[in-house]
Amino acid sequence: MRKITPLQSVKGMNDILPPEAESWARLEAVVITCLQRYGYKPIRLPIVEPTPLFKRAIGEVTDIVEKEMYSFTDSLNGEQLTLRPEGTAGCVRAVIQHGLANQTAQRLYYLGPMFRHERPQKGRYRQFYQIGAEAFGFSGPDIDAELILLTRRIWVELGLAKDIRLQLNSLGQPEERAHHRADLIAYLEGFAARLDADAKRRLQDNPLRILDSKNPEMQEICAGAPKLLEYLGAESLAHFAAVQRIARDAGIEFVINPRLVRGLDYYNLSVFEWVTDKLGAQGTVCAGGRYDDLVEQLGGKPTPACGFALGVERLAALMTIANDEAMPSPSSPDVYLAHQGEVASRFAFGVAEKLRDAGLDVLLHCGGGSFKSQMKKADGAGAAFAVIIGDDEAAGNEAQLKALRDKTSGQRRVRVDALPNFIRPFFQRLNKEG
Repeated sequence: MRKITPLQSVKGMNDILPPEAESWARLEAVVITCLQRYGYKPIRLPIVEPTPLFKRAIGEVTDIVEKEMYSFTDSLNGEQLTLRPEGTAGCVRAVIQHGLANQTAQRLYYLGPMFRHERPQKGRYRQFYQIGAEAFGFSGPDIDAELILLTRRIWVELGLAKDIRLQLNSLGQPEERAHHRADLIAYLEGFAARLDADAKRRLQDNPLRILDSKNPEMQEICAGAPKLLEYLGAESLAHFAAVQRIARDAGIEFVINPRLVRGLDYYNLSVFEWVTDKLGAQGTVCAGGRYDDLVEQLGGKPTPACGFALGVERLAALMTIANDEAMPSPSSPDVYLAHQGEVASRFAFGVAEKLRDAGLDVLLHCGGGSFKSQMKKADGAGAAFAVIIGDDEAAGNEAQLKALRDKTSGQRRVRVDALPNFIRPFFQRLNKEG
């Protein structure tokens, strides 16, 4: 028989295995709880969207649209489609399509995979996971600040508050950026011979993005470039000052980074990033800001909006580093249910369901084998208790209960309906001691 070569996952699109997937689930549960405390409601969005959505929203002269999108032609109808590279554009599309912002102000959140055709490296993958939040219909600086308070609460709940720092900037309004843009182009043209290929390409179409270059020589040039903050009018400055004031009142430390411009064209006024120095080059774990013109730009009614997205992979990596521990151990069942004999095996299914009804996690042995081999598996599974059933126990509606982590308790015969009463106190005591 010809040997079949096993297939591998696409480079940069990774399997998330237990126990890492369990750690992700706990992380996501914490973030979702925080979002719900601030009144955010879940929305589920398609992974595939019309390609023009991202060209209009993100900007055609961006790395994402020019080089990183996974786009294809639908073979059935010829429609141009793209695997979503970010979540905001799709959320705005849904808000417009279903008239959500016409009803009342909206606080929404979503989570799931995003896709960008980048060179895979640690913390930067072709399929990566984000949790995003978007607020529609709020024009004041209070919602910008609330998003910052919300993200700070997430870091506190995850035990990461000491490891993440906040950077703020304001991009002002389009007319203010236009004045700055003209002076920025003139400044950069004075360094034409030193500009790298990306900077030369962006000079006329998107010069603001040059300020965000990771090239050290470009950073040196940009250090003396005109600062956008110096071009802001009174209204934009007042908005930015109010965001800073609320953050200070909440005890949040931050720095103003005038080169923080974000990689997407739709932002205006407040932008922010939460960064860490523990993840090397991929130090941004959460980023967002205000995008008041995007809803109208995509065909909706003028609607102020603000939001953020956080990277699950980077947060998970940071949690491992911050807690100074290896990958968390897999979750263990409360009970491993061992059984032997035809009557006992049938009876065991009902016992397992009763214990699950009582709120216990039960791993029912499958595959046969001696009690000795089953008990080895019970111990290896990390279960707190083994419930052991033979035909004699089944006939008497009973089971043997053995504590696997408390060797002083021994083994006792217990009626099935009383099992939860013997097991629960162990976990109640454990939670109290913890």
